[in-house]
Parts: sequence; C-alpha cells; structure tokens
Amino acid sequence: MQRIKFNEYQKEVMDVIGEGALLTVKYGDKLNTMTIGWGSIGVIWGKPMFTVLVRHSRYTHKLIENTDQFTVSVPLHGQLKEETDYCGTKSGRDVNKFEELGLELIEGQELNTPFIKNSDIHYECKIVYKQDMNPDLLFDEDIRSKYYPQGDYHTVYYGNIIGAYKE
Repeated sequence: MQRIKFNEYQKEVMDVIGEGALLTVKYGDKLNTMTIGWGSIGVIWGKPMFTVLVRHSRYTHKLIENTDQFTVSVPLHGQLKEETDYCGTKSGRDVNKFEELGLELIEGQELNTPFIKNSDIHYECKIVYKQDMNPDLLFDEDIRSKYYPQGDYHTVYYGNIIGAYKE
C-alpha cells in the first residue's frame, strides 16, 4: 500500500461514495463492516477529517460507540459492488459478512482496525468528536420525511484522517 495525501483522491472518492464505500469498525474481538453512501472529506479544526454517519439501529453503531477509530475503504472502479450491496442490507448481528463474502482484510497501518482488500483508497480515522442528531434541529422537512420517517437518526462521527493509502 502506498501512503497518499488525504485529499489526493478526494474528488474521485466523493464522486463514487454514493455507490458505496465500506466503513469498518473493530471493538475488542468484534469486527464489522457496513456500507456507507454518505460521508465527507475536508478540513475541520485544522485537521483532515472523514465525517461518517451511522444510524443508532445499526450493529456498527454499537461497536463504534465503544472505540475511537474506524477505517473507510473505497472501491473507485465498481469492484466490490456485490459486497457493498450485501453489506448494506445484512446486519453483523446476524451474519459474519467477512465469512459470507470471503472479504479479505489488510492490517491497519497506524491503527488496529483493518481495511477491506480490493478497494482502491483507504482511510484510517481516529474519532475526535461525535454528535447525535437532534431531530428538533433538523429544519428541512424534505430530509426528515425522506431519510427519517421512522425516527431512526444518525450519530455523526468526525474521524481525523491519520493515514490515507492507495492499494
């Protein structure tokens, strides 16, 4: 893996994130990955950040609440489509996605959370801030009705990108 600047492939990553990237979280001996279709790369507090959202109902939420790190693996060229589709519909509570899909892992470079092999770009992130969404402050009714009809809100995690890599 080749270390890159955090923003070297920012445009390409943002162009495909809606098609699915893999957020991986490790807590103790528990490991899970889930598909994310939202996220943001930028600079906050003078640090490179990857901002991700995880719904409270997700198994990943339980894990990420107990750790201070996550990785994001981004397939840029359509590979892992079946895997991102599967990981977006199955819960780690019920299935071991790694075994079911034969996902291969790459050991983290700076942290102990692995990456998903055969992605193009990987980010290692240390959580520096998190915030539960406050529905009273969600002023856009179109967003509320489209994305939160059952009131299953997200926690927003700000991950300081401590390593970015090209596979």
